[in-house]
Amino acid sequence: MLPSIFSENLFDDFFDDTFGMFPMWNGRNELYGKRAKNLMKTDVRETEDTYEMDIDLPGFKKDEINVDLKDGYLTIRAAKGLDKDETDKEGKYIRQERYAGACSRSFYVGDVDCKDVSAKYEDGILKLSMPKQAKKQLPQSSTIAIG
Repeated sequence: MLPSIFSENLFDDFFDDTFGMFPMWNGRNELYGKRAKNLMKTDVRETEDTYEMDIDLPGFKKDEINVDLKDGYLTIRAAKGLDKDETDKEGKYIRQERYAGACSRSFYVGDVDCKDVSAKYEDGILKLSMPKQAKKQLPQSSTIAIG
């Protein structure tokens, strides 16, 4: 265990862009925190008769996540807002900031009925399960008549 003076990663503070000289290195996002780059990372697993998806959505509540299935595309959207208000003792605004953001991902899943898709959200991970489609048999004859 590291002492509390260190971040989760020992090198976070060492490579920190304190003066903002390299904006592409600055991994801190006011809305999502420093783990913003890890949003919507997805694991897809194939079982004998289903496809299972685990999608990382840390910091979101269940009502901020929307899952749609349309024209064979499964779309996951997550949106949230954050208000920071600081007032002095007399109620005058000293600083007021609002952050809002949304992210989404789409996956082609084919001809799946939305009733067959199950979703569960716990511990920052959205778990989706959908049945595999039966493979369509192609016709056995492959000879084409030339006219």
